[in-house]
Amino acid sequence: MHFWRSGPMPSYVIVWEFQVKSGQEENFENIYGEDGSWSELFRNSTNYQGTKLIKDIGQSARYVTLDHWTSEFDFERFRKENKDAYEKIDKSCESMTDSETLIGKFYMLGPNS
Repeated sequence: MHFWRSGPMPSYVIVWEFQVKSGQEENFENIYGEDGSWSELFRNSTNYQGTKLIKDIGQSARYVTLDHWTSEFDFERFRKENKDAYEKIDKSCESMTDSETLIGKFYMLGPNS
């Protein structure tokens, strides 16, 4: 699969870690994956550049998401403008996880940032 939508390489990445409840892995992957509910919502913004969902090899319940945006400002504006839809999805996902931790917000370094 091609990672980036057309346009410049993103310069802002939000990284979340999740501990998924046993038996919820498939549901979690469907909602948080590239074609899941979160990506579907985020695609309403031209500043959204894609999401990657990764699973820990040694801890099958541990997942990390990487949400790519053109800038922190663009993400925060989108989240504010779509507050109700964002909170609705977030609330619906709570039962699938034991924990959700914001690892951090990062700026990509390199020639395209």
